[in-house]
Parts: sequence; structure tokens; C-alpha cells
Amino acid sequence: MAGETVQHTTPEGKVAATCTDSPNGLVARPNQPPGAKPSTQPKQSPAPRGASARSNATGYTIEQATSDRAQLHTIAFDGLAFLTGDFASSTFLPPGKVSDYFGFQYMRDIDAAQGGHNTSFLTRIAENMLAILDDSQRRKLLQLAELQQDDIRKFAEMRLPLIAAFQRNLSGDFPRGSNGLDRKAVMEYSAELYALDGKLSFDRARVAGGILRSLTAGQKEALARLKFGDSRTWPDVGEQFDKRRISHEDDVAIMTYASEMFSWYAGSPGADTYFCPERHGMYFGGFGMKTLPAMGKQNYSISTTLTSDSGEAFLDLLTAPQRKYITGLPDLQRKDLEEIVQTRRAIATELRRFLGSDVPDEQKVISLSRRYGQLDGEMSYFYATAFAQVSKTLSSQQKQTLTGMRVHDPADAKGPFLYSTPIQTETIANTDYLFGIKTSGCAPSQ
Repeated sequence: MAGETVQHTTPEGKVAATCTDSPNGLVARPNQPPGAKPSTQPKQSPAPRGASARSNATGYTIEQATSDRAQLHTIAFDGLAFLTGDFASSTFLPPGKVSDYFGFQYMRDIDAAQGGHNTSFLTRIAENMLAILDDSQRRKLLQLAELQQDDIRKFAEMRLPLIAAFQRNLSGDFPRGSNGLDRKAVMEYSAELYALDGKLSFDRARVAGGILRSLTAGQKEALARLKFGDSRTWPDVGEQFDKRRISHEDDVAIMTYASEMFSWYAGSPGADTYFCPERHGMYFGGFGMKTLPAMGKQNYSISTTLTSDSGEAFLDLLTAPQRKYITGLPDLQRKDLEEIVQTRRAIATELRRFLGSDVPDEQKVISLSRRYGQLDGEMSYFYATAFAQVSKTLSSQQKQTLTGMRVHDPADAKGPFLYSTPIQTETIANTDYLFGIKTSGCAPSQ
């Protein structure tokens, strides 16, 4: 509510800052002595446990991720990717964006060495974690990977109809009797997709929690030497699995589990709740344009400013009427985004019960995940609709300029992808139901 005042306190209970809700978001006013000149620097939220003071200075917080500025530039970047890409480029998705309640994204964003977006970051902490585990504990991760492979693949395959429908909406290829995407249908489809994500997350937390509860004193001491948010404390260790004896898919899953197990163990509920601004509406090719160039390259660092810089350039290219379609999205999605933060916090809190003696409620996690999917689906519907409106009004010169803004490397894989693995083009089921047209056998199973 505009004008509402909120006080933020330190762990000792002292008031650190007073925030007043304005139309542009929360404005922080640090408490100062009488007569002191007000600071123009925004107050940063306390970092989750495990993050250093230096890492908090980076400014990566859930407040920053959900701020109008971060969201607008990220949405604009997605718009640029969507309008200059195609179905194949929109399918690319880093595997770590699934079941992401384990603090890894926060750990990489606040890394004191600023190495979080280097291709070696995940590998280094995963191998360190695997080196500390014993054979029995590592075997449990392999068993989990083998058990989850079908659902991991199913999640990627379930994304494809949404992407295809958004491409149809962009080109104006509506089924007879429809004027465009159906918001409710998109939300309900997304709900089922996220229910699967909730199941994957619950099972990962169950296995990881069991392993972490079984750690010996010596293993805990070894883990304590690896600092959350400071990859400079992670030694280089060799491969802990013979990759010749496991499938590529299992290898990817195990490395994901191991890296997230460390961030979960060393992090906090706040780190688990955190997400990067581009976490939602992942159907428009942003990851394909940003992350795909890093695939297969050793020690490659992904630009941390590409999203904001390209998003801003995209907005600058648009006319005032065109720009309004994009600049209006932060307001349109605000309630959804606020509820997403609450929902993620509730899911993360429930999953963390696996670290203790409590038994989490699986149905609660699935139900929360389904609601999460509805919210993300509605936001995705907003984006797809706005991008299509902009596309209709672009001049030939604007289209030519946009094409030139897309960095192109002929050596990059063309897709489509299941996560980051190129696949043969799959047959996509009839997507008319996502436009409000009733068809048989097309909607996801309930």
C-alpha cells in the first residue's frame, strides 16, 4: 500500500532503516543522528546466513531481483530475444533452473571472487562436495539421478507446447474461433508443469537431507572449510565419478545435486527463496541468447550486464506507444511476483525440514508448487501478449536494427533443446487448447 512505512531491524533488534512504500517501490532511509544529511544510497537487505559482508555489498537481494528496474530490463531482454529468435532458441534452459530451492543461485550471484557465472563454478563446488562424501553417499545421488531422469525429461518436454503456443501467438497463427492466447488455459497448463517441479524438488530434498544428516564430524569439518559465497576457498579437485560409466544425463543431474547440496547446507532459507530476475517466464529465449554461447567452453564467464544493457537498448529502440506495452508489465505482474516470493519462501521452508528430524508435507509442497505455476503462467501470458503487440507495430528499420542487436555465433548449437542438449525436432501436440479451443487429449493430465 502506498505510504506504508516498514522498519527493518538488525539481528540485535536495533532499527536499521525505515522504508516507505512509494509508487516506485520501497525507499530505504537509514536511521541517522538528528541533523545528519540523508543518504542517497539505497539500504541493502541483510544477506542470508553464510554470505559475507563483502558479498552483501554486491546488492543481490530478493528486493533487487523483484525491483521494477531489474524486472523491466529483464522482461525487455526477453522481448529482444523472443522477437529476434525462434522456437528452437526459446527452448534452451540451464538444468539448474529446475527445482531451484537450494540457495545455489544466490551463492553464485554473491560470490566474493565474482566467479559465479563462470562455467567452472558449478563443477568446482560439485566436485568438492562429492570428494567429501563417501561411496555410499555418492551412490545415493546416482540412484536419485537414475530415478528422476524420466521426470526431468518430462519437465523439459512439457515446456515445448507453451513455447510453441507463444510462437503461434507472436505470428498471429490463431486457431479458428480464437483471438489469441487464453490466460486461464496458460495458467492451468503451467500449474501442472510446476507441480512436477515440486515433486522433483521434494525428492531431491529428501535424498539430500538424508545424506546431510548422516555426515560425520570429519565431513562437517571439511565442509566448514568451503565458504558459501567465496569460491576462493574451494580447492581444485579431480573428478569423483568415472564419467565413462554413467550417462551424460545422470552426470548432469549428479553435478546439479552435489552443487546444490552444498549451497543448501551452507546457506539459509533466505538464500533458498532468492531468485535471479530472469527466473520467470522462461519461454522467450533469454537463456538461449545469454547462456547458450557458454556451452562447451572451459572457463567462460557469462556477462552479468548483458541482460540489463540489451534490455535497455531494446526499450530505447521502441517508440513511446510501443514502449508502453513493455513498461506496463512490472505493474501488471506486481501481485503475482509478490505472491511468488511468499510461495517460494513457503516451499523452501517446508523442504528445509528434511535437514532436521521433521517430516515435510509432500502434498503441501505440490499444492504450493501448483499455485506457483499459475502465477508464473499468468506472468508468461502477460509477456507473450505484450511482445506480440510490439511485434505487430515494428517498422522495417526497427526489425533490421533488432536483428543486428542479437549476437550470433555460427558455431553455436541450433536446437531445439532439452535443457542444454540439442535434440531432433519433436512433434508438438495440438496447442489449440492454450487459445481457449477445446480439444481432446491435448491438455496435461491432472
